[in-house]
Amino acid sequence: MSEHRRKPPQPQGGGRAAARRGQSGSSSGRRAAPRGATGSQSDAYGSDSYEPAGEESSYGGRAEARRAAQRGGRRRAAENGPGGRRGGSDGPGRGRGRAVASGKKRFIDYPRFGKDGWRRWVPSWKLVSGLCVGFIGSLVAVAGIGYAMVSVPNVADTATSQNNVYYWADDSPMVATGGETNRQIINLSQIPKAMQFAVVSQENKTFYTDSGIDPNGIARAVLNMAKGGETQGGSTITQQYVKNARLDDQSQTITRKFKEIFISIKVGATVKKDDIMAGYLNSAYYGRNAYGIQAAARAYFAKDAIKLNPGECAFLAAMLKGSTYYDPAGATAFDSSATAGANSKRALRQMQDTLDKMVEYGHLDAQERAKYTTLPDWKNPRSNTELSGQIGYLVDLANSYVVTHSKETGITQKKLTQGGYSIYTTFDKKKVKELEASVTKVQKASIKPKERPDTDTHVQFGGASVDPASGAIKAIYGGESATKHFTNNADTTGAQVGSTFKPFVLAAAMKWGVRNPDGPESQAQDERTIASPKSLFSGKNKLKIKEYNKEVWKNEKGEEWLQTNDGNASYGGAPKYQIDLREAMRESVNSAFVQLGMDVGLDKVKQSAVDAGILPSSLTGTSFPSFSIGISDPSAIRMAGAYGTFAASGKQHDPFSVRSVKSKDGVVYTHKVEFEEAFTPAVADNVTDVLKTVVEKGTGTNAQLPGREVAGKTGTTDGNKSAWFVGYTPQLSTSITMFRYDDDETKKNRTFLEMYGTGGQKKIHGASFPAQIWHDYMAEALKGEKAEDFPTPEPIGEVVNEEPSPTPTPSATETEEASPTPSPTPSETLTSPSPSASETCGRFTWNCGNNGGTDAGTTNGGSTDGGVTSSPSSSESTGSNRGNGNGGNGSLFGGPTG
Repeated sequence: MSEHRRKPPQPQGGGRAAARRGQSGSSSGRRAAPRGATGSQSDAYGSDSYEPAGEESSYGGRAEARRAAQRGGRRRAAENGPGGRRGGSDGPGRGRGRAVASGKKRFIDYPRFGKDGWRRWVPSWKLVSGLCVGFIGSLVAVAGIGYAMVSVPNVADTATSQNNVYYWADDSPMVATGGETNRQIINLSQIPKAMQFAVVSQENKTFYTDSGIDPNGIARAVLNMAKGGETQGGSTITQQYVKNARLDDQSQTITRKFKEIFISIKVGATVKKDDIMAGYLNSAYYGRNAYGIQAAARAYFAKDAIKLNPGECAFLAAMLKGSTYYDPAGATAFDSSATAGANSKRALRQMQDTLDKMVEYGHLDAQERAKYTTLPDWKNPRSNTELSGQIGYLVDLANSYVVTHSKETGITQKKLTQGGYSIYTTFDKKKVKELEASVTKVQKASIKPKERPDTDTHVQFGGASVDPASGAIKAIYGGESATKHFTNNADTTGAQVGSTFKPFVLAAAMKWGVRNPDGPESQAQDERTIASPKSLFSGKNKLKIKEYNKEVWKNEKGEEWLQTNDGNASYGGAPKYQIDLREAMRESVNSAFVQLGMDVGLDKVKQSAVDAGILPSSLTGTSFPSFSIGISDPSAIRMAGAYGTFAASGKQHDPFSVRSVKSKDGVVYTHKVEFEEAFTPAVADNVTDVLKTVVEKGTGTNAQLPGREVAGKTGTTDGNKSAWFVGYTPQLSTSITMFRYDDDETKKNRTFLEMYGTGGQKKIHGASFPAQIWHDYMAEALKGEKAEDFPTPEPIGEVVNEEPSPTPTPSATETEEASPTPSPTPSETLTSPSPSASETCGRFTWNCGNNGGTDAGTTNGGSTDGGVTSSPSSSESTGSNRGNGNGGNGSLFGGPTG
């Protein structure tokens, strides 16, 4: 084509200027299509977005062209996006594209629209206000729904409790109890004003003005539960009433707590205060299975509630804090610290505080209040005659086990009291009857309180029988009757165990060994020497006790220790007085075992007892050498269980009294027999072998069972205030204790009395009445069972002190410093004596010679039986009785000298 081609015709209606104006208005910068375009190749020079030729008739002028160009620009912006090439990255097309893409603000403007940097993350006041309003509105809605869904509880729905049924070991029924005191709902007019004011003054002084809840108390409870702590009860009387009335839901959860809050609010808004008060006092638990004030008045005072005086009302208000720790009768079955004395003190203090507050808040006249300064005269806590005899003690023991093992059983004291459980015990009906009969036989034959009021009153017995293979408690003797004597003598007594503690010293010497006198106080096992039963120790009376390193033991005052033997007898013969541990155990020689304990270490002796099954809480401190001869006071149950550890060749089973528990939902608990290896079989079997000697020809001959192997130990304590015999066969371990104490159980501490002359005996030994009871019971309990032998012990240890240097004769100076008594007379330096006429029938044979081998006694606190039967010389009788400065319940030793 010629370069001088003919020019195209000029566009009409505006020409090139209009086109240029249209071009400048386009967001893409492209030329508008010429008005006269025909669709030829030359027509496409501008861009790919020109208008087709068929549209040229639609352009009617400049305005029309401008609108067409704008439409094309918007279309291209949408196609290319805000960052497209054709729009340019910095041109105006990008900003407009973003605006078009973003559109309007969001409903929740966060992060904030149109803000940069940190301002984008700061919520607007509108957002904050909206959220607050929405949150509060939600709470109100939830509260409204919760309030509408709960109903006011009816206390009458929980007016009765169910029985618990207890079964013997053979699954036959023992007794049904627990629901013997049903609640009787009474009107507020029958409840003294003093009772109403007592609970208001002590628990909720704003009761008549508050809304039914305590926000501060609720916050504390919720916070404590959220932290994983123990849940807390309601803070107001209204909340407590709601809790008491909802026995169908006693779960300790935050959900339950919130539900109770809604109910409390509704109760506070819809129920009269007098009705709430009546409902609370009729539903509260006062102890002794008494629900409601009427049942409580009858349980504690045997009268109707309307007849209660202000002092009795304040007393019952104290019971609401927890009868376990405030019932003056005591509740040691649930907690050993809840003794009668301790509870009486707590109850009196709480009662007085309530009365003072009643005066302070204007509910009681000061002159009337002054009448009530002591505890009111409360009645026998047992109203169910089916709990008389030993049954009440058995039920208490089973209940104690269930509650103290609540983590396994899931049963709290309150749940147990509400009842509905079937409790299968370990108690053997036949053995329980035989043990009671054996004690009763001795009581009727020998204990004559009317004939000998000075010596035979306040005499108590206790006993327990345990299966060594499992720890199952087969029988107990808790006292004369559970409806007359409220303390279970089998479970806790406070009576020291005396020489029955010596086997734990021997076991410690065989397990850990005696210390090297040249080594440090704390020595490793390889530095010690395991002691054989043939090891030699001094049997000398008034032996000067030494530390393991042979230095003379002294207390903090610099006083030395002279250990006496029972009857001031010496063993082994002058000048060495050496006897082996078997003979020392057989004759119950104090001096040998006190020194053995020092050589082993009293910490190891204590550990030995704990390993065998003695509770640490029942053991005294180890500050004095006498720890080794029984100044501690474990229960009869624990002593039987600990000796059972030796019978089981070192396997320790914790004593238990409940095999299983069932509820309406099925089995809720089953006991699993587990054991710890307290001692190796070599140690345990050697201890048993030594204890067999005690029964065969020592202080325990009265416990012999023809045709059966028996191991055991006698024990008598300082001042002759308690006596024990603990023994076992391979099948059964039994302990018997005897003591005298002032049984006024309202006193804080019981006073143990001496037993010189009791039962017509000059002195009570473990070899006398306790051994007789043990023998009579075991003979019947094992009747029909095949006799079994103990395992033959393996040789153990080395002979300690095999060639000791002779005990030096004290010089005149040493004798004067050691003791103010004269030098020993020949009667003190006896070798093991030949049997006398009375001894030919057995030194401790029952009713032979001098009634069980009692001796002339000792005035210096000599502890434990054994020793010679001949009377000591006058010099020995005076003794050295200077005390130990240790206080406590008796010392079992001759006393330090200085």
